[in-house]
Amino acid sequence: MKRGTTLFLKMAVILMGIPVLALCIFLVPELGNVAAKLLPAFTPTKFLVFIVFDGAAIPFYFALYQAFKLLTYIDQNKAFSELSVIALRKIKYCAITISGLHLLALPLFYLFAEMDDAPGVIFLGLVVPFASLVIAVFAAVLQRLLQEAIHIKSENDLTV
Repeated sequence: MKRGTTLFLKMAVILMGIPVLALCIFLVPELGNVAAKLLPAFTPTKFLVFIVFDGAAIPFYFALYQAFKLLTYIDQNKAFSELSVIALRKIKYCAITISGLHLLALPLFYLFAEMDDAPGVIFLGLVVPFASLVIAVFAAVLQRLLQEAIHIKSENDLTV
């Protein structure tokens, strides 16, 4: 693969992290304050918002780092190696973690939908967990395919 293609993908991986960082810095505190005002009876609402959204940023950035490492392996012609399989496995676990954390926030979306009588808010709350699960399944499929390719390659290397 040409180095320019992986360079473009590396830049895209880096640029994907900037909006999430901005959301964590500027939007999450506002969401926490709004949630605390809308649900004064449920005291830990603000902290739940912080835990879910800022907590999900940690595996997100770890997955971005693993994607960056995977692109580096491709540059070094180590795409069909156990290192790539490990990176895909870590990306899969990060996506599952993000999905699980965002599923914890679904009761908040339900309460907001009840207050505003807008059931579409619940479907909006399902976007991130569903997208994360799709990424986890995709990473699992790629991991399995890569393991099979490595196995076939090792068998071919042993055949003289």
